[in-house]
Amino acid sequence: MPTTEAVARAQLVFSLFDADGNGYLEPADFDLMARRTVEALPTAKEEAGQALLDAFRGYGATLTAELDADGDGRISPQEFTAVVLEPQRFDGAVDVFADALAELGDPDGDGLVERPDFLALMVAIGFEPANIEALFDAFAPVEGDRVPVAVWADGIRDYYRPDRAGIAGDRLVTG
Repeated sequence: MPTTEAVARAQLVFSLFDADGNGYLEPADFDLMARRTVEALPTAKEEAGQALLDAFRGYGATLTAELDADGDGRISPQEFTAVVLEPQRFDGAVDVFADALAELGDPDGDGLVERPDFLALMVAIGFEPANIEALFDAFAPVEGDRVPVAVWADGIRDYYRPDRAGIAGDRLVTG
């Protein structure tokens, strides 16, 4: 059974992924979101940017294939709710997305994401700066105000888990 927090996280991510604001998720939304996110960190490696573009598109294609119940080529908020109820249908796409986003945030390849890069990427996605700062702090930054790429990727995976409450990602929904 999904937690209240998981439902709130899903509602927030739907609103952010609806990049054109028309109330539906469509392939163009995932392209727009991906381009905006990649452009937010110009120091990122080109292959990391391409991996994120591919991950966003793959995630959008998976969602459409799995959730577009009426076959109109777009996902309504009601159809999207299924991501909260049956996350195992999307584990592969979420894994690819989580790894690609976290890797993009590590332009120097040292395995760590610096706070300014994290903030730039998360603002580009559409999260509130104060909530992003709270999330970064919840990841327990190491020396130099950085978080390991793996910690961020795992935090993204947790965000999509319906049975999770009290996770770091819940900070993105508060305030």
